[in-house]
Amino acid sequence: MQCKTARILGAVSLCLVIPGALAAGYPDRPVRWVVPSTTGGGTDKVTRVIAPKLAEYLGQNIVIENRPGASGNIGAEYVSRTAPDGYTLLTVIGSHTSNAALMKKIPFDLARDFAPVSLMLTAPSMMIGHPSLPAKTVKELVALAKARPGQLEYASGGVGSIQHMAMELFLSMTGPKMLHVPYKATYPALMDVIAGHVPLMVIGSMSALPQARAGRVRAYGVTSVKRMTGAPDIPTIAEQGMPGYEAVQWFGLLAPAGAPREIVTKLHAGVVRVLQDPEMKKRFIDEGVETAASGSPEEFGALIRSELAKWARVAKDAGIKAE
Repeated sequence: MQCKTARILGAVSLCLVIPGALAAGYPDRPVRWVVPSTTGGGTDKVTRVIAPKLAEYLGQNIVIENRPGASGNIGAEYVSRTAPDGYTLLTVIGSHTSNAALMKKIPFDLARDFAPVSLMLTAPSMMIGHPSLPAKTVKELVALAKARPGQLEYASGGVGSIQHMAMELFLSMTGPKMLHVPYKATYPALMDVIAGHVPLMVIGSMSALPQARAGRVRAYGVTSVKRMTGAPDIPTIAEQGMPGYEAVQWFGLLAPAGAPREIVTKLHAGVVRVLQDPEMKKRFIDEGVETAASGSPEEFGALIRSELAKWARVAKDAGIKAE
């Protein structure tokens, strides 16, 4: 009887030790990092900048695997179905949270089926207009739109795009009606704003800032809560009478739900270490992107849930139907 009890206690002790032991030896083989977009896109570029430095921290190779399609959902679904052992990771982006409000039958739950590891970067957008617009500030723009209800047009890279949702959030907070002109991609929309065919749009700061500096468009404000480090002279939209307004693209790291806490903690510490490097910070700031890896995995999870709720509300208020 004593031998049997000893064996049981030994087995229990072994089970209790295994998670910590696994984390201590993690990773003992290459880690796969899934990018849910094509090679060469913004999400891919961001991941490929961070991955080699994180690999150095972990002491193990990281293999980038692109799985594009369905606005990032194909790659996300794939990772959600892999073993929660820390050897398959996902770059998640802010538009994953708006997808949930705009697409039917998404085969995963972003808040339930993943373990948040870390927020990595935020990429503010910028509201820009053609210089011929008489409004020179956000306040004047709102007044102009109210004076011309349903007549002032704005462009976007497509229905449900981050540019579209950012403008709809702006309109829901200010009251006027504008006419949405969706394009199949962001670049042709920007070209038409520069040409004056459509007077207004929200677009990523990396694309907007060079055009604003060259005088081809007017920068009304950035969509982040704080001014951009790389463009401190451009005010935020929030500080121009719209407290609480925020619509940024962000990049984060997820593991499948159930990943051991010790492994998540180790990955989070690695991301923070990599993105606190001064050279890495400067590299991203020069691209109009802010490093943001400082909070805990729990704080990143709270951000995801908050973004899911926000974009669901914006889509409902704007009458945007899930497809």
